[in-house]
Order: sequence, then structure tokens, then C-alpha cells
Amino acid sequence: MNSVTVRTLLVRGMLAGLGAGVLAFVFAYLVGEGPVDAAIAFEESNSHEHGGEELVSRTVQSTAGLATGVLVFGVAIGGIAALAFCFALGRVGRIGARATASFTALAGFLLLYLIPTLKYPANPPAVGNPDTIGERTILFVGMIVLSVLLGIAAVILGRRLAPGWGNWNASITAGVAFVAVMAVTMAVLPSGDNTPKGFPANDLWEFRIASIGTQAVLWAAFGLLFGYLAERVLEPRVTRGKVSALAA
Repeated sequence: MNSVTVRTLLVRGMLAGLGAGVLAFVFAYLVGEGPVDAAIAFEESNSHEHGGEELVSRTVQSTAGLATGVLVFGVAIGGIAALAFCFALGRVGRIGARATASFTALAGFLLLYLIPTLKYPANPPAVGNPDTIGERTILFVGMIVLSVLLGIAAVILGRRLAPGWGNWNASITAGVAFVAVMAVTMAVLPSGDNTPKGFPANDLWEFRIASIGTQAVLWAAFGLLFGYLAERVLEPRVTRGKVSALAA
């Protein structure tokens, strides 16, 4: 794949990430803001400090602030995932651009978010001891790095076993090995739970579900949008032929 094609896919990946970010913002605003408001109310009711003005109003935080964060994240993730797509294309089997884009999006969702979240689930912004934010951030980022490295190792293991074991058996073996090593890793790493006593379990559960849902919407939308855009770049003749056949 030449540099011009990679550059084109990178730009389209960022555009797909932007589009996916819009959908993720809508989901986060409609589903996630309620639990955040509940968390802020809990913090204020249990805080010994009163008074002071907000630098940024809650209205701005939940609209422009949330939109900016999600959209910037979507563009960044779109660019990174597009580069991963360029590397994966042709190396994960004889599948087309759309299937490779879907595979890349699924792997990104699992390795970069869902698996690390199983060990270190998200907490509402106003919940937790602010003195431990640095430690919790390091633990979560470290979990992401381990998840990605183990995921890459599982793919390499599967490819090496495939010639002798067959693709199906090699894939199952590599998957089981990944789950086993990841389970041991999660058991060894320290806990990052910092939820204060008395915080409503229902609000915490709703926030975490909303967080997972936002990421799921983002990655799913990216996989679909980028798959379409990448196919038009890499398989233009096939795509046009399909359109012509349908038109006829």
C-alpha cells in the first residue's frame, strides 16, 4: 500500500471518527448526563465546602464541553484506527475492506476500552478521591497497554499455529490463551475502586452502562462509516460495478 493511499485512508478515518463522534455525543448526552447530574448532587450533599463560582457552567459542560471532548476523541481514534486498518488489511485473512474495518473497530473497542474497563470501570467525574486520580489513570492506561500487547501476541500466536492446526483451531487456542493470561493479569493488578460509601449503586450502574454504550456506539459507527469510505478508495471498480448493476 503506497503512501498516498495510506494518507487518503487516514483522512477518511478521521472523517469517519468525526461522524461516529457525533452519534456518540448524542448517545452520551441523552443517556449519560442523568447519572452525572446525580453524582454531582451526591458530591455537593456530602461536601464540607460551600460557595464559590463554577469556572464553566454545568450547562456548558454537558453540551459544548461534552461535544468537544467526544468529537476530538472520535477524530483521534479514527486516525489511529485507520492506520491499524492499513496494517491489518490482507493480514487477517482474505476479507475485503468493509470486513477488515469492522474487525479493526471490534478489536479497538475490546482492547482499548472494554477489557480495561472490566478491571477498572469508569466512575462519574464528581465521584472519588481527587488525590488518587493520578494513580487510577496510570493503572487504567497500563491496563490498556497490556491489553493491546496481549492482543497482538494472541494474533501472532494464532498465525503461527494456523499452518499446522488449521485456522479454526489456531484461532480458538489463541483466544483461550489471551483470556487466560488476561484473567491472571487482572487478578494480580491492584484494585482501582474508589467509589465513596453511600453512593447510590443504581446511579453508578447507569453511568457505567452509559459509558460502555457511548464507546460501543462510537466504535460501531466508525466501523460502518470507515468500511464504506475505505471500500470506495480500495475497491472503486467493484463498488461502481455493483452500483451500475443495481441501476440496470
